[in-house]
Amino acid sequence: MSVGLLALLDDVAALAKVAAASLDDLATQATKAGAKAAGVVIDDTAVTPRYVTGFTPARELPIIGRIALGSLKNKLLILLPAAMILSLFLPQAITPLLMLGGAYLCYEGVEKVYEFFFPHEAHVHEAEVETIALDARAFEDEKIASAIKTDFILSAEIMAITLAAIPGNGPVNQAIILALVGLGITAAVYGVVALIVKADDVGLALAGVAPGSPVGMPLHVTGRALVLGMPYLLRALAVIGTAAMIWVGGGIILHGLEAYGLGWPSHALHDAGAAVGQAVPVAGSLVAWLVEAAGAGVAGFIVGLLAIPLTSRLVSPLWRQIKSLARRAMVRNRT
Repeated sequence: MSVGLLALLDDVAALAKVAAASLDDLATQATKAGAKAAGVVIDDTAVTPRYVTGFTPARELPIIGRIALGSLKNKLLILLPAAMILSLFLPQAITPLLMLGGAYLCYEGVEKVYEFFFPHEAHVHEAEVETIALDARAFEDEKIASAIKTDFILSAEIMAITLAAIPGNGPVNQAIILALVGLGITAAVYGVVALIVKADDVGLALAGVAPGSPVGMPLHVTGRALVLGMPYLLRALAVIGTAAMIWVGGGIILHGLEAYGLGWPSHALHDAGAAVGQAVPVAGSLVAWLVEAAGAGVAGFIVGLLAIPLTSRLVSPLWRQIKSLARRAMVRNRT
């Protein structure tokens, strides 16, 4: 073997080591960047199970699978290219778009609260802004579409947080890190959601174990606890998910206002949280966070209340006109 070939192989091996080190570094950066979006990930996990309630057990995993696939499309096919294009050519558009998404989250969350306290008025509002599903398949499709729309906003926030955490990495590295974070978070969120919604089925199986043996008794008790406890957990997650949508949406809007010189609401909340946290001897940082989250929730609730009549009287009629014009255009093109 010639010396030149040996040198070439040595160079290839060195390049392979550099490439492996680069990939390892990107994976580390993706993990760190994904950790900064942990708050939104928790909200995403809490929000999603409520879209699966009301369906037969046989449809739960297929529905979660369809939502997860839609989430991946949101992150990898829409948000990742959009984030890269906006960061390169129009970075000033990112904040208003995120604020618009935050307003949508507030609207979705407050609409659920409105439905709970005023069910009749909520049904009238839904009839104004949505089509009515006539069969089980259409109802399932509407639920999945609603879940994917909500996921889009949460995913946009995740991708924006990730992009902000990796400045100066270059477009290619940023795209790789965003893709890794998108894949990892989607797998984590919807894997946990699948475990949550199927835990009652696991409980039924464990409850059927004969309690006579030393191993059978704890399995039987665990199964009964899962069966009895899961309905309460799912209801709690529905409440947490609704609250999370309002809180996250309000937080996005408050942080966005800072970019336009209106930072006093965020600063006031931060100062209030810090003051309350210092006054509490135990878990002061947690209390401070709760105060800030509550303030963001109040702001989000106000935005959601304003969005409900705005949506039914302006946005929805306009959207219906656009869809009607699009259908007519399609019919004309076919003929």
